[in-house]
Amino acid sequence: MPHIVTIQFTKAGKMFDFNAGSLELAQGDHVVVETERGVGIGQIVKPPVEREGGTTASLAFVKRKATAEDMATLESISRKEQEAYRFCVNRIIERNMPMKLVRVEYQFDSSKAVFFFTADGRVDFRDLVKDLAHSFHTRIEMRQIGVRDEAKMTGGIGICGRELCCSSFLRDFQPVSVKMAKEQNLALNPNKISGQCGRLLCCLDYEYETYCCLRKNFPKSGKRVRTVNAVGVVDKINILTGNITLKLDDNKIIVIKRDEIIGDGAPAAAPAVAAAPAPRSPQRTRERRPEPRRKQEKTSLESYNTKAESAAKAAPAPPAQSESAAPSTPPESAKSGQPRKKHRSRKHGHRKQSGAAPDSGTPTPSSGA
Repeated sequence: MPHIVTIQFTKAGKMFDFNAGSLELAQGDHVVVETERGVGIGQIVKPPVEREGGTTASLAFVKRKATAEDMATLESISRKEQEAYRFCVNRIIERNMPMKLVRVEYQFDSSKAVFFFTADGRVDFRDLVKDLAHSFHTRIEMRQIGVRDEAKMTGGIGICGRELCCSSFLRDFQPVSVKMAKEQNLALNPNKISGQCGRLLCCLDYEYETYCCLRKNFPKSGKRVRTVNAVGVVDKINILTGNITLKLDDNKIIVIKRDEIIGDGAPAAAPAVAAAPAPRSPQRTRERRPEPRRKQEKTSLESYNTKAESAAKAAPAPPAQSESAAPSTPPESAKSGQPRKKHRSRKHGHRKQSGAAPDSGTPTPSSGA
Protein backbone atom coordinates (compact mmCIF):
# COMPACT_ATOMS: atom_id res chain seq x y z
CA MET A 1 0.00 0.00 0.00
CA PRO A 2 1.26 3.54 -0.74
CA HIS A 3 2.31 5.81 2.09
CA ILE A 4 0.47 9.15 1.93
CA VAL A 5 1.72 12.31 3.65
CA THR A 6 -0.03 15.69 4.01
CA ILE A 7 2.05 18.77 3.26
CA GLN A 8 1.50 22.53 3.64
CA PHE A 9 3.60 25.17 1.87
CA THR A 10 2.69 28.18 4.03
CA LYS A 11 1.61 28.55 7.64
CA ALA A 12 -2.12 27.84 8.01
CA GLY A 13 -2.25 27.27 4.26
CA LYS A 14 -4.05 24.61 2.30
CA MET A 15 -2.94 21.02 2.75
CA PHE A 16 -2.09 18.64 -0.09
CA ASP A 17 -1.52 14.88 -0.19
CA PHE A 18 1.61 13.36 -1.74
CA ASN A 19 2.91 9.86 -2.17
CA ALA A 20 5.89 9.36 0.09
CA GLY A 21 6.99 6.16 -1.64
CA SER A 22 9.72 4.39 0.32
CA LEU A 23 11.02 7.51 2.08
CA GLU A 24 11.05 7.52 5.86
CA LEU A 25 9.39 10.78 6.85
CA ALA A 26 7.98 12.17 10.08
CA GLN A 27 5.69 15.02 11.06
CA GLY A 28 7.47 18.39 10.86
CA ASP A 29 10.03 17.40 8.22
CA HIS A 30 10.63 19.60 5.18
CA VAL A 31 10.50 17.89 1.78
CA VAL A 32 10.97 18.90 -1.86
CA VAL A 33 8.03 18.10 -4.13
CA GLU A 34 6.93 18.76 -7.70
CA THR A 35 3.73 20.80 -8.00
CA GLU A 36 1.70 22.27 -10.84
CA ARG A 37 3.47 25.61 -10.37
CA GLY A 38 6.91 24.03 -10.26
CA VAL A 39 9.32 22.72 -7.67
CA GLY A 40 8.44 23.68 -4.11
CA ILE A 41 9.44 22.94 -0.56
CA GLY A 42 6.84 22.17 2.09
CA GLN A 43 6.42 20.89 5.62
CA ILE A 44 4.76 17.63 6.60
CA VAL A 45 1.64 18.19 8.70
CA LYS A 46 0.49 14.59 9.08
CA PRO A 47 2.79 11.57 9.28
CA PRO A 48 2.71 8.95 6.51
CA VAL A 49 -0.27 6.61 6.58
CA GLU A 50 -1.14 3.62 4.46
CA ARG A 51 -4.10 4.25 2.24
CA GLU A 52 -5.60 2.28 -0.59
CA GLY A 53 -7.89 3.42 -3.32
CA GLY A 54 -8.00 4.65 -6.90
CA THR A 55 -7.27 8.28 -5.96
CA THR A 56 -3.83 7.50 -4.60
CA ALA A 57 -2.54 6.45 -8.00
CA SER A 58 -2.73 10.02 -9.35
CA LEU A 59 -0.79 11.60 -6.45
CA ALA A 60 2.63 13.12 -7.11
CA PHE A 61 5.68 11.63 -5.42
CA VAL A 62 7.89 13.33 -2.89
CA LYS A 63 11.27 13.94 -4.49
CA ARG A 64 13.48 13.94 -1.43
CA LYS A 65 13.84 15.14 2.08
CA ALA A 66 15.05 18.72 2.34
CA THR A 67 18.74 19.12 3.16
CA ALA A 68 20.68 21.95 4.79
CA GLU A 69 21.48 23.37 1.34
CA ASP A 70 17.78 23.43 0.49
CA MET A 71 17.01 25.35 3.67
CA ALA A 72 19.79 27.86 2.87
CA THR A 73 18.32 28.29 -0.61
CA LEU A 74 14.93 28.92 1.00
CA GLU A 75 16.41 31.74 3.09
CA SER A 76 18.01 33.37 0.06
CA ILE A 77 14.68 33.19 -1.76
CA SER A 78 13.05 34.96 1.18
CA ARG A 79 15.54 37.85 0.81
CA LYS A 80 14.83 38.05 -2.92
CA GLU A 81 11.09 38.26 -2.17
CA GLN A 82 11.62 41.24 0.13
CA GLU A 83 13.76 43.00 -2.49
CA ALA A 84 11.17 42.38 -5.22
CA TYR A 85 8.42 43.67 -2.90
CA ARG A 86 10.19 47.01 -2.30
CA PHE A 87 10.98 47.45 -5.98
CA CYS A 88 7.38 46.75 -7.06
CA VAL A 89 5.94 49.12 -4.45
CA ASN A 90 8.15 51.95 -5.73
CA ARG A 91 7.05 51.31 -9.31
CA ILE A 92 3.38 51.32 -8.28
CA ILE A 93 3.81 54.69 -6.54
CA GLU A 94 5.68 56.20 -9.51
CA ARG A 95 3.03 55.12 -11.99
CA ASN A 96 0.19 56.10 -9.60
CA MET A 97 -1.56 52.77 -10.09
CA PRO A 98 -4.82 52.02 -8.12
CA MET A 99 -3.54 48.81 -6.53
CA LYS A 100 -1.96 47.59 -3.29
CA LEU A 101 0.83 45.04 -3.27
CA VAL A 102 0.42 42.40 -0.58
CA ARG A 103 3.11 39.79 -1.01
CA VAL A 104 5.70 38.34 -3.38
CA GLU A 105 6.42 34.62 -3.65
CA TYR A 106 9.28 33.00 -5.54
CA GLN A 107 9.32 29.41 -6.66
CA PHE A 108 11.97 27.21 -5.07
CA ASP A 109 13.94 27.05 -8.31
CA SER A 110 13.45 30.83 -8.95
CA SER A 111 11.70 30.07 -12.25
CA LYS A 112 8.71 32.31 -11.50
CA ALA A 113 7.73 35.16 -9.17
CA VAL A 114 4.11 35.70 -8.15
CA PHE A 115 2.97 39.18 -7.07
CA PHE A 116 -0.23 39.24 -5.01
CA PHE A 117 -2.17 42.53 -4.96
CA THR A 118 -5.60 43.93 -4.11
CA ALA A 119 -7.61 46.48 -6.09
CA ASP A 120 -11.18 47.73 -6.34
CA GLY A 121 -11.46 46.90 -10.03
CA ARG A 122 -9.44 45.88 -13.06
CA VAL A 123 -5.91 47.27 -13.30
CA ASP A 124 -3.78 47.63 -16.41
CA PHE A 125 -0.37 46.42 -15.16
CA ARG A 126 1.28 45.57 -18.49
CA ASP A 127 3.94 48.30 -18.14
CA LEU A 128 4.59 47.22 -14.55
CA VAL A 129 5.20 43.63 -15.64
CA LYS A 130 7.71 44.82 -18.22
CA ASP A 131 9.65 46.69 -15.54
CA LEU A 132 9.65 43.68 -13.21
CA ALA A 133 10.72 41.21 -15.90
CA HIS A 134 13.52 43.55 -17.03
CA SER A 135 14.84 43.87 -13.46
CA PHE A 136 14.58 40.28 -12.17
CA HIS A 137 14.95 38.27 -15.42
CA THR A 138 12.31 35.71 -14.52
CA ARG A 139 8.70 34.93 -15.35
CA ILE A 140 6.30 37.35 -13.68
CA GLU A 141 2.72 36.55 -12.63
CA MET A 142 0.30 39.16 -11.23
CA ARG A 143 -2.56 37.73 -9.13
CA GLN A 144 -5.43 39.73 -7.64
CA ILE A 145 -6.80 38.53 -4.28
CA GLY A 146 -9.54 39.57 -1.84
CA VAL A 147 -9.33 41.41 1.46
CA ARG A 148 -9.69 38.23 3.54
CA ASP A 149 -6.74 36.64 1.73
CA GLU A 150 -4.81 39.84 2.28
CA ALA A 151 -5.35 39.61 6.03
CA LYS A 152 -4.29 35.96 5.97
CA MET A 153 -1.01 36.77 4.20
CA THR A 154 -0.25 39.91 6.19
CA GLY A 155 -1.20 38.64 9.65
CA GLY A 156 -1.68 40.77 12.74
CA ILE A 157 -3.43 41.00 16.11
CA GLY A 158 -7.22 40.91 16.37
CA ILE A 159 -9.51 42.88 18.68
CA CYS A 160 -9.39 39.92 21.10
CA GLY A 161 -5.63 40.41 21.61
CA ARG A 162 -4.66 37.18 19.87
CA GLU A 163 -3.10 36.48 16.50
CA LEU A 164 -5.56 36.46 13.62
CA CYS A 165 -7.30 33.12 13.23
CA CYS A 166 -6.87 33.11 9.45
CA SER A 167 -3.08 33.52 9.71
CA SER A 168 -2.56 31.14 12.65
CA PHE A 169 -4.73 28.04 12.23
CA LEU A 170 -7.81 28.73 10.03
CA ARG A 171 -7.16 27.17 6.64
CA ASP A 172 -10.48 27.79 4.89
CA PHE A 173 -12.84 30.74 5.11
CA GLN A 174 -16.38 29.95 6.21
CA PRO A 175 -19.36 32.18 5.28
CA VAL A 176 -20.35 34.52 8.13
CA SER A 177 -23.63 36.48 8.35
CA VAL A 178 -25.16 39.11 10.63
CA LYS A 179 -27.69 36.49 11.80
CA MET A 180 -24.89 34.81 13.76
CA ALA A 181 -24.21 38.03 15.66
CA LYS A 182 -27.91 38.53 16.43
CA GLU A 183 -28.26 34.97 17.72
CA GLN A 184 -25.41 35.58 20.18
CA ASN A 185 -26.89 38.89 21.44
CA LEU A 186 -23.93 40.92 20.17
CA ALA A 187 -24.10 44.63 19.51
CA LEU A 188 -24.52 45.20 15.78
CA ASN A 189 -21.71 47.75 15.72
CA PRO A 190 -19.49 47.34 12.64
CA ASN A 191 -16.40 48.31 14.63
CA LYS A 192 -17.01 45.51 17.15
CA ILE A 193 -18.03 42.64 14.89
CA SER A 194 -15.62 43.33 12.00
CA GLY A 195 -12.07 42.04 11.74
CA GLN A 196 -8.88 43.50 10.35
CA CYS A 197 -10.02 42.74 6.81
CA GLY A 198 -13.18 44.82 7.23
CA ARG A 199 -15.44 41.76 6.99
CA LEU A 200 -17.40 40.05 9.76
CA LEU A 201 -15.31 38.21 12.32
CA CYS A 202 -14.62 34.59 11.48
CA CYS A 203 -15.06 33.66 15.16
CA LEU A 204 -18.80 34.43 14.95
CA ASP A 205 -19.18 31.00 13.39
CA TYR A 206 -17.45 29.11 16.19
CA GLU A 207 -20.25 29.17 18.79
CA TYR A 208 -23.24 29.80 16.56
CA GLU A 209 -24.54 26.22 16.69
CA THR A 210 -24.09 26.10 20.47
CA TYR A 211 -26.19 29.23 20.95
CA CYS A 212 -28.90 27.82 18.69
CA CYS A 213 -29.09 24.63 20.76
CA LEU A 214 -29.16 26.45 24.11
CA ARG A 215 -31.79 28.94 22.99
CA LYS A 216 -34.30 26.11 22.51
CA ASN A 217 -34.53 25.76 26.32
CA PHE A 218 -35.43 29.44 26.85
CA PRO A 219 -38.71 31.23 26.14
CA LYS A 220 -38.78 33.72 23.30
CA SER A 221 -38.60 37.45 23.90
CA GLY A 222 -42.06 39.00 24.29
CA LYS A 223 -43.70 35.85 25.66
CA ARG A 224 -45.67 35.98 28.93
CA VAL A 225 -44.40 33.56 31.53
CA ARG A 226 -45.40 32.81 35.09
CA THR A 227 -43.35 32.20 38.19
CA VAL A 228 -44.35 31.50 41.78
CA ASN A 229 -44.42 35.19 42.69
CA ALA A 230 -45.01 37.13 39.47
CA VAL A 231 -46.27 37.09 35.91
CA GLY A 232 -44.59 39.15 33.20
CA VAL A 233 -43.21 39.42 29.70
CA VAL A 234 -39.72 38.21 28.74
CA ASP A 235 -37.59 41.28 27.99
CA LYS A 236 -34.00 39.96 27.77
CA ILE A 237 -32.28 36.58 27.81
CA ASN A 238 -28.71 35.76 28.84
CA ILE A 239 -27.99 32.28 27.56
CA LEU A 240 -24.57 31.94 29.20
CA THR A 241 -25.69 32.82 32.75
CA GLY A 242 -29.25 31.53 32.40
CA ASN A 243 -30.79 34.81 33.61
CA ILE A 244 -34.11 36.04 32.21
CA THR A 245 -35.26 39.64 32.59
CA LEU A 246 -39.02 39.98 33.09
CA LYS A 247 -41.15 43.08 32.72
CA LEU A 248 -44.21 42.93 34.97
CA ASP A 249 -47.60 44.51 34.28
CA ASP A 250 -46.73 47.47 36.53
CA ASN A 251 -43.53 48.10 34.44
CA LYS A 252 -41.33 46.67 37.17
CA ILE A 253 -38.19 44.82 36.02
CA ILE A 254 -37.05 41.64 37.77
CA VAL A 255 -34.38 39.04 36.96
CA ILE A 256 -35.13 35.35 37.38
CA LYS A 257 -33.53 32.03 36.53
CA ARG A 258 -34.68 29.63 33.88
CA ASP A 259 -35.71 27.04 36.48
CA GLU A 260 -38.10 29.47 38.20
CA ILE A 261 -40.52 29.50 35.26
CA ILE A 262 -43.46 27.20 35.94
CA GLY A 263 -45.59 27.84 32.85
CA ASP A 264 -47.12 30.35 30.52
CA GLY A 265 -48.60 33.46 32.08
CA ALA A 266 -52.22 34.58 31.92
CA PRO A 267 -53.11 37.21 29.32
CA ALA A 268 -52.77 40.84 30.29
CA ALA A 269 -55.79 42.27 32.18
CA ALA A 270 -58.04 44.28 29.89
CA PRO A 271 -59.36 47.74 31.04
CA ALA A 272 -62.75 47.67 32.82
CA VAL A 273 -65.81 48.41 30.68
CA ALA A 274 -68.96 50.21 32.04
CA ALA A 275 -71.48 47.88 30.49
CA ALA A 276 -70.91 44.98 28.22
CA PRO A 277 -72.88 45.27 25.01
CA ALA A 278 -75.67 42.78 24.51
CA PRO A 279 -74.85 40.03 22.07
CA ARG A 280 -76.24 40.75 18.66
CA SER A 281 -78.22 38.11 16.94
CA PRO A 282 -76.57 36.87 13.84
CA GLN A 283 -78.00 38.52 10.76
CA ARG A 284 -79.29 36.34 8.05
CA THR A 285 -77.42 36.87 4.91
CA ARG A 286 -79.47 37.18 1.81
CA GLU A 287 -78.37 34.65 -0.67
CA ARG A 288 -78.39 35.39 -4.32
CA ARG A 289 -80.65 33.10 -6.20
CA PRO A 290 -79.19 31.25 -9.10
CA GLU A 291 -80.11 32.45 -12.58
CA PRO A 292 -82.07 29.32 -13.68
CA ARG A 293 -84.44 29.72 -10.72
CA ARG A 294 -85.17 33.34 -11.57
CA LYS A 295 -85.99 32.36 -15.12
CA GLN A 296 -88.30 29.70 -13.77
CA GLU A 297 -90.17 32.27 -11.62
CA LYS A 298 -90.54 34.55 -14.62
CA THR A 299 -91.98 31.72 -16.67
CA SER A 300 -94.54 30.90 -13.97
CA LEU A 301 -95.65 34.57 -13.82
CA GLU A 302 -96.19 34.67 -17.56
CA SER A 303 -98.26 31.47 -17.41
CA TYR A 304 -100.37 32.99 -14.62
CA ASN A 305 -101.07 36.12 -16.72
CA THR A 306 -102.00 33.97 -19.71
CA LYS A 307 -104.48 32.01 -17.64
CA ALA A 308 -106.06 35.27 -16.37
CA GLU A 309 -106.57 36.54 -19.93
CA SER A 310 -108.15 33.30 -21.06
CA ALA A 311 -110.52 33.36 -18.08
CA ALA A 312 -111.56 36.93 -18.87
CA LYS A 313 -112.34 36.01 -22.49
CA ALA A 314 -114.38 32.96 -21.45
CA ALA A 315 -116.61 34.99 -19.07
CA PRO A 316 -120.24 35.65 -20.31
CA ALA A 317 -120.84 38.98 -22.00
CA PRO A 318 -123.20 41.52 -20.29
CA PRO A 319 -126.68 42.10 -21.76
CA ALA A 320 -126.71 44.56 -24.62
CA GLN A 321 -128.85 47.66 -24.28
CA SER A 322 -131.50 48.59 -26.88
CA GLU A 323 -130.48 51.00 -29.50
CA SER A 324 -133.69 53.04 -29.11
CA ALA A 325 -133.30 53.55 -25.37
CA ALA A 326 -129.97 55.22 -25.61
CA PRO A 327 -129.07 55.88 -29.21
CA SER A 328 -126.63 58.65 -28.40
CA THR A 329 -124.96 56.99 -25.36
CA PRO A 330 -121.27 56.82 -25.91
CA PRO A 331 -119.47 53.53 -25.44
CA GLU A 332 -117.87 54.70 -22.24
CA SER A 333 -121.28 55.22 -20.57
CA ALA A 334 -122.15 51.61 -21.29
CA LYS A 335 -119.16 50.49 -19.38
CA SER A 336 -119.78 52.80 -16.43
CA GLY A 337 -121.82 50.22 -14.56
CA GLN A 338 -119.33 47.39 -15.07
CA PRO A 339 -116.20 46.90 -12.97
CA ARG A 340 -113.09 47.62 -14.92
CA LYS A 341 -110.81 44.65 -15.21
CA LYS A 342 -107.13 45.06 -14.74
CA HIS A 343 -104.88 43.53 -17.29
CA ARG A 344 -101.83 42.33 -15.47
CA SER A 345 -100.14 41.46 -18.69
CA ARG A 346 -100.14 45.09 -19.82
CA LYS A 347 -96.64 46.47 -19.75
CA HIS A 348 -95.67 49.82 -18.41
CA GLY A 349 -95.82 52.60 -20.96
CA HIS A 350 -98.20 50.70 -23.28
CA ARG A 351 -101.62 52.36 -23.39
CA LYS A 352 -104.73 50.99 -25.00
CA GLN A 353 -105.80 52.71 -28.20
CA SER A 354 -108.98 54.82 -28.12
CA GLY A 355 -112.01 53.18 -29.66
CA ALA A 356 -110.67 49.72 -29.15
CA ALA A 357 -112.98 46.80 -28.44
CA PRO A 358 -113.93 46.09 -24.83
CA ASP A 359 -112.68 43.09 -22.96
CA SER A 360 -115.91 41.13 -23.51
CA GLY A 361 -115.30 40.93 -27.22
CA THR A 362 -118.70 42.66 -28.15
CA PRO A 363 -118.42 45.19 -31.01
CA THR A 364 -119.04 48.80 -30.04
CA PRO A 365 -122.35 50.14 -31.52
CA SER A 366 -121.91 53.04 -33.88
CA SER A 367 -123.57 56.36 -33.21
CA GLY A 368 -125.52 56.26 -36.48
CA ALA A 369 -127.23 52.90 -35.86
